[in-house]
Amino acid sequence: MKYLKCLVGILLLGCAASSGNVERGNSTEVEEHYKVWNPSVNARVPDMLNYPVDSLGFPRSLEKDGTPRRRPSRDWTSGFFPGSLIQMYHITGDSVFLKRANLWLPYMEREQWNAGTHDMGFKVYCSIGEAYKVSKDNHLKAVLLQSAKTLSTRFNSDVGCIKSWDFGQDRWTFPVIIDNMMNLELLFEASLISGDPSYHNMAVSHAEQTMKNHYRTDYSCYHVVDYNPETGEVNNFLTHQGINTNSVWSRGQGWGLYGFTMCYRYTQDERFLSQAQHIADFIMNQEKMPEDKVPFWDMHSPKIPNDYRDASSAAIYASALYELYTYTKEDKYVAYADAILETLGSDHYVLGNVNAPFILDHSTGDWPKNDEIDAPIAYADYYFLEAIKRRKALTLEM
Repeated sequence: MKYLKCLVGILLLGCAASSGNVERGNSTEVEEHYKVWNPSVNARVPDMLNYPVDSLGFPRSLEKDGTPRRRPSRDWTSGFFPGSLIQMYHITGDSVFLKRANLWLPYMEREQWNAGTHDMGFKVYCSIGEAYKVSKDNHLKAVLLQSAKTLSTRFNSDVGCIKSWDFGQDRWTFPVIIDNMMNLELLFEASLISGDPSYHNMAVSHAEQTMKNHYRTDYSCYHVVDYNPETGEVNNFLTHQGINTNSVWSRGQGWGLYGFTMCYRYTQDERFLSQAQHIADFIMNQEKMPEDKVPFWDMHSPKIPNDYRDASSAAIYASALYELYTYTKEDKYVAYADAILETLGSDHYVLGNVNAPFILDHSTGDWPKNDEIDAPIAYADYYFLEAIKRRKALTLEM
């Protein structure tokens, strides 16, 4: 655990940016601490800070030719890069990261009106929502509330869920994906800051239906549940990411673990806490889980142990488990998450000497489409950094 002890200990002292093209920290002592935080992660920071701000260039992943895949704000991953900069601000206390993140936020604001997507939480909350936590700026507050209002238009009271996708009507009628649990945080927050309980109630309903219909008896989950929008009955179970409908897509397990833990945070409903614990136990007790705790992209892959890993899933697990510990005080969750951070912070998983605004390598984005395979992806970085931030907070408590 040498790496993790160094990581957490140094983060408690703070650190500063060290790129010649960006604002440097003022304290030599702090800069020295930064250098020993972790040499591999440290080397990635200048590329994050120097990446050019571009309304059409939110970095999503790294192409095979070594160039960043750039996307406009409408892409579901657009909020993660500015969100990662804000996570770095929380970890280090250095305002250079917050200032850089703020340059991206105006280009996210147009998404508050985008009713064609369920990914409002990923896009808006992981960026503007995180910034609002810091500044309490009224303009950002208004954007969040409009975003929640827009997202709520996708809620069907007969189904009790938010519709995930508008495409693929030849395959489904009213698809709800496990990923959608992550977008409930925007609704919960909107209810808190507006006093309007309707957003909270929609989020609870969606979580209840997901708990009822997405999960198998072993607490693994389906990726897609298709509903009849008129009766609310389940039409079918499908997948858009896993090997097959009955497989166990690793990132989907993470979305559920994180989502139900987050739901407990806002509701104090013991059903959601119990669900999160069952999901955590399912993940932690997988026989085919590698010793380093970074799962194969699908836990039921017939190619195991010779298939691709998914660092993003591991990062999501770690972040969720740290929060789950705060409600249960079960040390096993911290121990498992610590093991993940130990692995992800190693030279094997931290991206090497490449000019790109990413930290972690070896994530699997979309295996069925053979896209973003064994690559750096923005959401892996976001949840990795959030996990570090949460571990830092636990260290202060423990």
